[in-house]
Amino acid sequence: MPETEFSRLKQLDTMAPVASKIDFKAEHHGRSLSDDYHWLKDEDYPVVDKPSIIGYLEQENAYYQRFLKPNSKLVETVFDEFKGRTDEHEASVPYISNGYEYRWFFRPGQEYRTRSRRNLTTGEESVFLDETALADGRDYFVIGDWVISRDNRYLAYSFDLTGDERYQVKIKDLQTGKYLDDVLNDVQGEIEFSSDGKALMYALLEQDRWHSKNINVHTLGTEQSVDRTVYHEVDDGFFIGFGKTSSDDFVVIVSSQGERQESYALPSDLVGTPVKLVSREEGFSQSVDHAHGQFYIMANDTHKNFRLVTVSDKDPRKENWQTLIGGSDDSYLLNMQTFEDFIVIKSRDQGFEKIHIRTYGGESHEVHFPEALFTADLDVNVEFKQHFVRLRYESMITPQTIYDYDLVGKELITRKVKEIPSGYDKSQYQTERVMATARDGVQVPVSLVYKKGMKRDASQPLWLYGYGAYAATIEPGFSSGLLSALDRGFIYAIAHVRGGSMMGYNWYLDGKLHKRTNTFNDFVDVARYLVQEKYVAAGNISISGRSAGGELMGAAVIQAPELWRSVNLGVPFVDVLNTMLDATLPLTPPEWKEWGNPIESVDDYDLIAAYSPYDNIEKRDYPPMFVSGGLNDPRVTYWEPAKWTARMRALKTDDNLLVMRINMGAGHFSNSGRYGRLKDYAEEYAFMFLAHGITQ
Repeated sequence: MPETEFSRLKQLDTMAPVASKIDFKAEHHGRSLSDDYHWLKDEDYPVVDKPSIIGYLEQENAYYQRFLKPNSKLVETVFDEFKGRTDEHEASVPYISNGYEYRWFFRPGQEYRTRSRRNLTTGEESVFLDETALADGRDYFVIGDWVISRDNRYLAYSFDLTGDERYQVKIKDLQTGKYLDDVLNDVQGEIEFSSDGKALMYALLEQDRWHSKNINVHTLGTEQSVDRTVYHEVDDGFFIGFGKTSSDDFVVIVSSQGERQESYALPSDLVGTPVKLVSREEGFSQSVDHAHGQFYIMANDTHKNFRLVTVSDKDPRKENWQTLIGGSDDSYLLNMQTFEDFIVIKSRDQGFEKIHIRTYGGESHEVHFPEALFTADLDVNVEFKQHFVRLRYESMITPQTIYDYDLVGKELITRKVKEIPSGYDKSQYQTERVMATARDGVQVPVSLVYKKGMKRDASQPLWLYGYGAYAATIEPGFSSGLLSALDRGFIYAIAHVRGGSMMGYNWYLDGKLHKRTNTFNDFVDVARYLVQEKYVAAGNISISGRSAGGELMGAAVIQAPELWRSVNLGVPFVDVLNTMLDATLPLTPPEWKEWGNPIESVDDYDLIAAYSPYDNIEKRDYPPMFVSGGLNDPRVTYWEPAKWTARMRALKTDDNLLVMRINMGAGHFSNSGRYGRLKDYAEEYAFMFLAHGITQ
């Protein structure tokens, strides 16, 4: 395609917003840090009400709307495609729990799920959680967690109305249909009933800080102010959380800071003092489950790819651990779940996922799936005594499929294939895994999908996605929305860069702290490899990433702007240096183990300063950019995308379009309804399509 037919994304005729510059300087380790847009951070955060800040964000949103208006037809076309692939009647595969069969379903046209259960004795089905009714009249609504007491009487659920992830909890008597007077505020999200159903465990967020230091137990019928603290975290640098074991015998409390984790077990009656299973001084990660009087612990103490050990719940000291599966360079143990007769273990072997079934006698076999390149995981498996395993499976060309794996016949029984009402022919698409050579010689996996018949002549556009942090791996899964790009001739690629854990836990370690730049280099090198192999031409690649992936986008556009046709920075963590220098932000101290501590270490300061995307914007040409954020986002604060946009506008020397969409009533995860979220995606797709000269 001739260059003149490419991007339609030029600066709008209407003048783009210009943020004021207010001189701000700080000194750290003898280094001077200048930041003309420091004022965009409201000093009263999480309250954001300064007229100058709100005014600038509203100007940017108005400018964004001016971009949308002439392109509304394309947005609606893509949105209609998304809706056409959305099953309005979608429902879950039912599952059994404690005498009831549970399911969720959507009613046609509704944004939220309805949850019901059927009494297996009487056959009576009733709705116990109508999310649509609860969300009625609200711009934002998210259920954080819900749980039903073992006696089947009480429902407790946590919900968020603003996107700030500061949940409220309500409790409903399912016998009478009435709510209890109990209301819990400032809850982190997760909740769990005691075994007798008379108490509820939750983590309490500190006032004005998105950070929990106490795990409390609330006795039904009492005031929240008298709740009992069962665990208190003394270190601001640690996150806390909890979860019930598969056996229902214990709740496991975890305090974590990066790789360092500390675990405790508390009997499920929530009475007594938690017993320490692993001390943080040991300095490793672990996950814990329980069965038959034994804790099963997946730990990377002796090998970074984890081993599986067992220990008696009567004396769980580490010196009593017995290894069941040793660590391996070739097999990265990811998670596991215990059942009465067996354990299910998920691993990733040389970048390919595996599901293993292991008996308590030590016999083991692998579950065989129909494709070589796929993602699979445990689905909802509530009953400890069930004699099958429910699995969730998909690939880049296979829609999500729910299987029940029959342990006797060793076969997969299909329970549900995600329906695409407008139609989908899998045979028209192809997926593959290639290995790109990074500049230091490391082989980086890349997962690709495209329509069959694609020619390796560099003639088609390519969309490259990346993340690369916290050991999180972007797995090669299915997206019905992606078909809108594939059917317009795009190749879609996922760069499994270091910082994730596609190739094992060391893959993560090789992309964090002082090796962080490997993540950025890998992404750019993957793009150059795809150009070299004639999948695409340089300058015809659109890229996107969210959160830490948005940081990756910022770094990639700073390093190699000439490669990209457009850039989508979703809730981007681009102001890394300033954020890591602000210990008053609740998420900063726990993040020092991921990014470094520039307050204490001059080396960390210099490293972060060298790559922090916001701090490295310079006067030059850049590709078109779509930036998004949420005013109530507690993870990547609104001022990060805002400051990036302001500084980029001031310094870039091109006339390519730069727009920012700030959701003034949401947080990190944008729109909460399924159709509202699809509309957001449609706008982002339209921006990318226009960058490639695609107008319909």
